[in-house]
Formats: sequence, structure tokens, C-alpha cells
Amino acid sequence: MRRLASDERLEVHVAADNVAGLPSVYNREICEANRSKILLFVHDDVWLDDCFVYERLIEALGKFDLVGLAGNTRRVPLQPSWNFIAENPFTWDDRKNLSGVVGHGASPGGELSRYGPPGRSCRLLDGVFLAARCGVLLDAGLRFDERFTFDLYDADFCRSAEMAKLRIGTWPIAVTHDSAGKFGSAAWQASLALYRQKWRD
Repeated sequence: MRRLASDERLEVHVAADNVAGLPSVYNREICEANRSKILLFVHDDVWLDDCFVYERLIEALGKFDLVGLAGNTRRVPLQPSWNFIAENPFTWDDRKNLSGVVGHGASPGGELSRYGPPGRSCRLLDGVFLAARCGVLLDAGLRFDERFTFDLYDADFCRSAEMAKLRIGTWPIAVTHDSAGKFGSAAWQASLALYRQKWRD
């Protein structure tokens, strides 16, 4: 963010030493004071490689109401993640259903993971980077479910957005993510059980 500090259009709200779940942190920003703003919910281990991130978001939110970097154009019953269709064993969905590009690595400009063409309508998005106009979320009554702490909050939010008739999709924005996720961990399994109990399909 120091690299982008010269862009006065950008505000940064960091949850330092955070012990609350991401949904509760994110929900603080979905408020009337921010109605006119674009909200970008992004993990703390992400480099924004794209110096035109503001322009990219303006473009993206001209087509979609909820934007991410990677996603799936479909959803199947009991799907455990945007990219997997089964967890025992973990099974990737067919690439024809996936969308987006994300860099991965321990420094900016990481190696690219190409999931599929960006700019496609999706039903599920990876929560590493989600953007929306605050006014759209307020008008839809949309909040993150604070029963989730980290895992599956993104899939849950996308399903709630879909129920609210919001347009969901990916966009080409350059970032590097220094994590591959913790799929299969005890915390992840607990969130998956909660997610399936809530949605039941």
C-alpha cells in the first residue's frame, strides 16, 4: 500500500493484530458512512501488483456487483470450495468451469495460476479479494455471516449475493497471494460442516 500511497482515492483500513473473524472485520465497513465508496475486502498476505487497481475496479463494477479474481461459473451439490467439487479426495472442478488468474509466491510478481478466462460470470468466488460498491451491499441487505471465522465465508457470501440477485464475476487484476490455503484443516472442516448445515445442498 505504500507503493500506491500517491493515489488519494484509496483509503486503507487495516485490522492489525486481529483476533476476530474476517466477516466481523469486513462487516464494519458495510455502513452508511461508506455508502458511496467501493469496498475491497482483501487478505493481509496479498500484494496489489496492479498500480491501476482503482481503474480496474471501476471497470469490473460496471459489469458485476460482486467481483473477485478467481471463481467458478457453476456450483454442484455439497461443493466444498470455489475450485473443488469434492474433498475426499480433493478434486478440482473441470477447468472449463473456472475463471481468473492469481499470482502466488513470497514476493510481488509471483508465478501465475491461470484457472480460466477472467471477466466471466460466476457463482462462487475465492475470498482472497472481493470488491463491491458499498451502496449495492446496503441496498441488498447483504452482510458477511459472522458465524464463519475464515474458511467458507466466501462461498457463503457468494450464495447470499446470488439470492439477492447480484451479478457475480471475476476480473483481471494483478496480485500476488502468499498462501495456498488450509484446505482440510480442523478449522476448515468445522466451517464446511457449518456451511453445509446452513445451505443443505
